[in-house]
Amino acid sequence: GALRDLCGSVRGVAAGPETHFGFQTVTEEERREKIYQVFESVAKKYDVMNDSMTLGIHRIWKDIFVHKMNPCPGTLLLDVAGGTGDIAFRFLNYVRSVWEGQLRQKLRQQQNLSWQEISQSYQEDKLKSLGDSQVVVCDINREMLKVGKQKAQHLGYSEGLSWVLGNAEELPFDDDKFDVCTIAFGIRNVTRIDLALQEAYRVLKPGGRFLCLEFSHVSNPLLSRLYDLYSFQVIPVLGEVIAGDWRSYQYLVESIRRFPPQEELKAMIEDAGFFKVDYQNLNSGIVAIHSGFKL
Repeated sequence: GALRDLCGSVRGVAAGPETHFGFQTVTEEERREKIYQVFESVAKKYDVMNDSMTLGIHRIWKDIFVHKMNPCPGTLLLDVAGGTGDIAFRFLNYVRSVWEGQLRQKLRQQQNLSWQEISQSYQEDKLKSLGDSQVVVCDINREMLKVGKQKAQHLGYSEGLSWVLGNAEELPFDDDKFDVCTIAFGIRNVTRIDLALQEAYRVLKPGGRFLCLEFSHVSNPLLSRLYDLYSFQVIPVLGEVIAGDWRSYQYLVESIRRFPPQEELKAMIEDAGFFKVDYQNLNSGIVAIHSGFKL
């Protein structure tokens, strides 16, 4: 044991800067490896666990997030760390609904056309059911992407959707490419948040928007105590019962507690170059939506 500890500390010195994995101190490389293993382990039960841990409220948070994005048809979205497709599918539903609304509006304005002309015009527009909108889901974890692709197939999503294996700290995309870049419940698992924010800035077009949905810090002291109790006593037990994986869920709780509070994350987003940065707390700050623009 002592020898292993000594080897571990020597390796730590050689391996570069220290960071945290939950409440443990580890090297950056060890953290990346451990987080990869966490999500490889939880991928198949990820959706079930999200429902259990948040009592289903994560679905409402994600709905609010996409409504805040308010994408119009023709939007090119990059969803980082979006492996299971939750934001991507909501985005596609949202733009499809807006596009169909625009088509109906257009039909109402074409009263003087013949029935055949209206029908033909509608059929042609209907073929582009997303109005040329597209979402690229980028995730570092193969298992999470696999689960997302299976869900997409099962739910019938194919048009306007692509999946890319890639690292948030080094995105495999050109500069000035996307209209919107989102990351939902992913940024706290990134080892170098500053690099991920710089990369989001780089791949956005001028005028593009960055949106982040993440667990944050509860302002109400009573709620904060109850939330701690639930997080540390209940969530790891749920992880064991539902996914057979206490440790991964213990890490997820610890990572939430170590994540920077709202104002600190706002400052980091500004440091990456974004303007008009603000945030909105949901459920007293259990989660927050941060928004910024590349101007």
